Amino acid sequence: MRLISFLFLAILVVSCDGPEPRKPIQTKSGSFFKASIERSRKLLEAEENKIQEVIKLDSLKHYSHSNSGSWYHYLTVNEESNYTPKTGDLVAFSYDILTLENDTIYSKEEIGVVTYKVDKQELFLGLRDAVKMLKVNERATFLFPSSIAYGYHGDENKIGSNVPIKSTITILQIEKQEDNTVN
Repeated sequence: MRLISFLFLAILVVSCDGPEPRKPIQTKSGSFFKASIERSRKLLEAEENKIQEVIKLDSLKHYSHSNSGSWYHYLTVNEESNYTPKTGDLVAFSYDILTLENDTIYSKEEIGVVTYKVDKQELFLGLRDAVKMLKVNERATFLFPSSIAYGYHGDENKIGSNVPIKSTITILQIEKQEDNTVN
């Protein structure tokens, strides 16, 4: 009897391994992501070429390249100030949005004056960076590839998918944020 109990217990322990996981039917190779990256790279390259053509046609102005990937030139420079907006500052500014062919998408009158708390509110990436580059009373025109403008989704209104844009931005006022940290 003891031998039968022992054999039964041994069979019970050996058979209780638990369920074995199923193997995937198809393995993923990452080819979808590689293809997506390649499409994005080609799109950015085509947009950069288009932006370079606009710059070439506008040869009287000197365009600079920003760290975020936009191209810009100043229309009005403020030599008397050296303060650019920092995180938390309140900035009042106006801007418009045009196609690279200068067709108006949104006029500055349509948009109105925007009051923006730097890095604390949503703006498209290129505009966020552009605001931080300009001083009060400065005005500049920026050329944004779609990747730092409205991207794949557009603005779900007048700006379509993957549309590079042009924008003239004017900083009207900068209200410096007081440092509230305690030492």
